[in-house]
Amino acid sequence: MKAVVIAFLAMLLAVQANAEQCSWPEWEHFAANYIDDDGKVVDGSDERQITTSEGQSYAMFFALVAGDKQRFQQLLDWTSANLVDGSLAKQLPAWLWGQGEKEKGIIDANAASDADLWIAYSLAEAGRLWSNHEYRTLSFYLAKLIERKETAQTESYGAVLLPAPYGFVMDDGDVRLNPSYLAPQLLRRMATLYPGSKWPEIERSAYKLLIDSAPDGYSPDWFRLSGSRIMPDPSKGYVGSYDAIRVYLWIGMLHKDSPHRDNLVQHFSMMAALTDVLGTPPETVDIATSTWQGDGPYGFSAAMIPLLRQTDMGAAAAKQKARVVKAMQSASGRDSYYNTVLSLFAMGWEQGRYKFGPEGQLEVLKGGCE
Repeated sequence: MKAVVIAFLAMLLAVQANAEQCSWPEWEHFAANYIDDDGKVVDGSDERQITTSEGQSYAMFFALVAGDKQRFQQLLDWTSANLVDGSLAKQLPAWLWGQGEKEKGIIDANAASDADLWIAYSLAEAGRLWSNHEYRTLSFYLAKLIERKETAQTESYGAVLLPAPYGFVMDDGDVRLNPSYLAPQLLRRMATLYPGSKWPEIERSAYKLLIDSAPDGYSPDWFRLSGSRIMPDPSKGYVGSYDAIRVYLWIGMLHKDSPHRDNLVQHFSMMAALTDVLGTPPETVDIATSTWQGDGPYGFSAAMIPLLRQTDMGAAAAKQKARVVKAMQSASGRDSYYNTVLSLFAMGWEQGRYKFGPEGQLEVLKGGCE
């Protein structure tokens, strides 16, 4: 009898240990505060209580890392029912939904290619990791839509990923681009999955554009591509801030054997060094003069942690991590959406919950509990 009791207690302890390992408290906090029961991610910092395709896409990725199949499906269902007319296989999602003048609904029907890419990626990886053929098929068709509607052929760089289907090819043929939309590991995965498509060319052009648009190692939020020239964006100027911070995050999380990883990490190590010197990442960098101003919020600190790790700046990474942990512990409500998602990406990676493989594939290291 004693042996049976001991065995039972050992089993309970093992179950508890497994649950603790698989639990992701930061994800659960995000889900409780930002995701409604119907699968809608709400950014409460905007008075319209907006939902973006970006928010839906990031939440799908986090749900995948957490092994949260139910929320993943809820997020997909809400996106399909409200941002498209029923199926992501036939239509790109509208990027902005919220309180309009009379009722809630789509505010801007244009798509956002970064969100579309993250959704396609998450569907592909969920299909692979969870053996779900429906997800893999949906990813395939969405990737085809992105390729057809959100790319342009340029003279100097070949096929490039546009920010959206409409509004970013100018009358003179120049294009406006956003480097943070060009997550190298996601583009690598698309190129690997669909080698006979435009995706391999898009991946190659993205690498060149990331380097060329940041001549001194600081990425802009936006830029204008005119022939072979990188120029200030006509609308946003030539500064790096709330969009560009994601460039450092994506590059910091690249696998050591990813194509171009060493060149990218070395090129953008300037921002890591600047963060080390200043104590916090700057809020804004003037790309033309390499001057900076302001202290970035705690989400910026989170975004820099992987790159600081990759450039052997462990003390600086620990300092940013401490700032993030303190801020996340005191955060409440749903008015800090962007800082929170940046922190989820970085802290999930930092905690060893996931990583990206050399071909961009998702490797879930903790979590994934059934």
